[in-house]
Amino acid sequence: MSNEYKKDLTDLNDEEYQVTQHAATERPFSGKYDDFYKKGIYVDITSGEPLFSSAKKYDAGCGWPSFSEPIAKLKQKRDTRLSRERTEVRSESADSHLGHVFTDGPEELGGLRYCINSAALKFIPYDEMDEKGYSDYKKYVDEGDAD
Repeated sequence: MSNEYKKDLTDLNDEEYQVTQHAATERPFSGKYDDFYKKGIYVDITSGEPLFSSAKKYDAGCGWPSFSEPIAKLKQKRDTRLSRERTEVRSESADSHLGHVFTDGPEELGGLRYCINSAALKFIPYDEMDEKGYSDYKKYVDEGDAD
């Protein structure tokens, strides 16, 4: 995997820093990847760690990018900061806050909804994955192709 996108935390804008380092949440429908459906993978903006494939992204209508499953192991943590209990998800190596996982996703996709902040993600287009060191992850994107 390439470290091309590994950032010094001081390189993050305020929203990216608050989301990834302090578990903030971007406003619904404000993130650049909410209504975004290009072919490729989404990586942790701080480390370049592969997280999600476009093949598992769907429109949940919640205002944040939603995925049915990750392509890498994610840390899960009980979150009781709001009046209800939720499950926070964080990247495995960088420990960046990504968002939350819920059990109200489409049953035909496994029933999970990974509700992720765009500010925690960097998109790698499919046609740039080889040159950026993500060739091994193309299989996760290709599994969504029915052609």
